[in-house]
Amino acid sequence: MITKNQQVFLPILEDKKVELFIKREDLIHPEVSGNKFRKLKYNIAEAKKLKKKSLLTFGGAFSNHIAATAVAGKLTGLKTFGVIRGDELGLNLKKTLEENATLREAHENGMKFHFISRELYRQKTSFGFIEKMKNKWGDFYLVPEGGTNCLAVEGCEEILTEEDALFDYVCSAVGTGGTISGIIKSLKKHQKVLGFPALKGSFLSEEIKKYTIRKDNWKLQKNYHFGGYAKYNEELITFINDFSLETGVLLDPIYTGKMLFGIVDLIKKDHFEKGTKILAVHTGGLQGIDGFNKMLSKKGEQIIKSL
Repeated sequence: MITKNQQVFLPILEDKKVELFIKREDLIHPEVSGNKFRKLKYNIAEAKKLKKKSLLTFGGAFSNHIAATAVAGKLTGLKTFGVIRGDELGLNLKKTLEENATLREAHENGMKFHFISRELYRQKTSFGFIEKMKNKWGDFYLVPEGGTNCLAVEGCEEILTEEDALFDYVCSAVGTGGTISGIIKSLKKHQKVLGFPALKGSFLSEEIKKYTIRKDNWKLQKNYHFGGYAKYNEELITFINDFSLETGVLLDPIYTGKMLFGIVDLIKKDHFEKGTKILAVHTGGLQGIDGFNKMLSKKGEQIIKSL
């Protein structure tokens, strides 16, 4: 699966003599787009090889990974089970599905849910908990939260093509570290990766080091998480709306919006030399905008405008 690179034109790019392209991984599939397609590709192949009939995975209420796994399971004939953080969401499932587009999409694609408390969620990978899930649902293929494992990284190694060798920098949002690990492993010698974590904390560097031995061709830009996972401010929402208006590319507020905000800010600060060519990987995640907008509307704040 090869995706197109779309050049974007902004006044700041002209001023600083820097070229910016976006790899449109978000256009791979309406629901299983971007890095979710890449991460699930070889995991589903492995599940089939092991003759598993179902997938089990984990996520929060607005997890792109949960929705993508449900759709991918339906497309490939596998049942799907989702362990969801937040036991309060299971008290009135009908109401939850009415209010939450992510879980509604997963449910409509056949996913069965198991809602647990945040405290129990921290123990979700323990042997005892996994055994309990097997007693409930039978044998399944386990996909980690966010989808990252060795097979996911292998899938993400296929994001870049030979034609992408002309770029000096490749940029990626970072959640669990799988996507950037695959990109790091597939880089040419002259290229560098800049990762933009959506979460606070220094643990991501260690996660990435689990999957690649390369150390000299990547760096995390840790100043653009806006306070942590799913955190935001008005400046970020304004940037996302202005960017989509100027370029025709919609960004999500969890990952790609923060990454592009960071890239543009670094360009403003002369982080890149004149003549630099940058490729930003659009990892999808757009299905989460609906739920995010409902939250913004309740607070009386500006929403993310659709194209």
